[in-house]
Amino acid sequence: MFKNVTFFLFILITGVLNAQDIIVKSIEFKGLKRTKESFLKRLVKVQEGNVYDPFQVTTDIERLNRLPGVAKATFTLDKSNSQEYILIYEIIENFTIIPGVRASQANDESFAFRLSLFEFNLFGENQLIGGYYGRNIFDSYGAFWEAPYLFTNKLGIGVNFQNNVLREPIFFDNDNTVNYRFDNQSAEVYALYELDFHNNFQLGMRYSDQKYSYLDGIITSEVPQELSAKKWSILGEYENNHLEIDYQYTSGYRNFTSLELITGGEGLLNDELIAQTDFQYFKKIGKKGNWANRLKLAYASFNESRFAPFALDNQVNIRGAGNSAGRGTAEITLNTEYRHTLYEKDWFVLQSNTFIDAGTWRKPNSGLEDLVDGSTLKINPGLGIRFIHKRIFNAVIRFDYGFGIGDNATNGFVFGIGQYF
Repeated sequence: MFKNVTFFLFILITGVLNAQDIIVKSIEFKGLKRTKESFLKRLVKVQEGNVYDPFQVTTDIERLNRLPGVAKATFTLDKSNSQEYILIYEIIENFTIIPGVRASQANDESFAFRLSLFEFNLFGENQLIGGYYGRNIFDSYGAFWEAPYLFTNKLGIGVNFQNNVLREPIFFDNDNTVNYRFDNQSAEVYALYELDFHNNFQLGMRYSDQKYSYLDGIITSEVPQELSAKKWSILGEYENNHLEIDYQYTSGYRNFTSLELITGGEGLLNDELIAQTDFQYFKKIGKKGNWANRLKLAYASFNESRFAPFALDNQVNIRGAGNSAGRGTAEITLNTEYRHTLYEKDWFVLQSNTFIDAGTWRKPNSGLEDLVDGSTLKINPGLGIRFIHKRIFNAVIRFDYGFGIGDNATNGFVFGIGQYF
């Protein structure tokens, strides 16, 4: 009943305002500390001197809430005279200089870690800059810069360089495992374009210098000692975003679809087309609950190599499955979880998590029937806890434990920064 009355009043007020042709005399931003007002004025669609449009203002509020530098955005109207108003956006900013620590167990059971430092509001214009250093048996590092609104309020650019060196298990016949040192140096540049509030595009190019060197495992005629390739990739990504974010709560849906055309490889590292799509759906349950879902579909055109692109991994798709526990050339994974706020005071939130992760893969040199016949099915339900800082961007510390079900099931803890998806 209350919701119906509120909606009726909103429509009534909207109609009155529109009928009187209320003019936005000026736009102001309150609460800004690091974010530039000139940047936000360029970003919002409501302009000074225009007729007040409540739906456009609501869209701008959602747009502001998606920015890394904004924790919460609201608005008020301050009457200037009978037909002119001052539109005031009230901003609570995020702290955006974020250090990161990730600790885990490497594939040889040694201690692995990754240290990172990122700034998500560079120059007060919500640009990203940062890098990481990690040791997972071998040393890795990377650097990133992304400016989504560098040129206009729709067009930006991003670049990155990464030098990742990992111990990668490759699975041959009869589940025999061969471990390789995988050196992958890559440089990427891409353009970002916002078609409208809900639709974004990314188009870029990547150069990769890849090398696999044999470490240990079985030795047969099928097991190469070394492989290398210098590859060029053209990457395209489309995002359809209908999310509403209110601190730790998310509602709505989002889809990421990407295509990557890779050339320059040969033999077991041949050219291929990789297609992936990721559907996400969120719903707020009551006052303290949040239901989150993710469905991922992935396909690689080159199926004749054990060096497959999609991995079964703790940090990527199935919590408790292990580190790089399997590989495939096609993938269907589903993650569903219920997040519940146990305690909230001021900036701090304690949140519980109950989840089910499930997935299937097409093994290399196999058919798509692997995805539906149950031979590669993995199901891991589990429980977790979240420690959330509401005023720091992406400041979610998560601990999950996944329980494996069925034959060859595995259990384990998974630690990370940010929600799992």
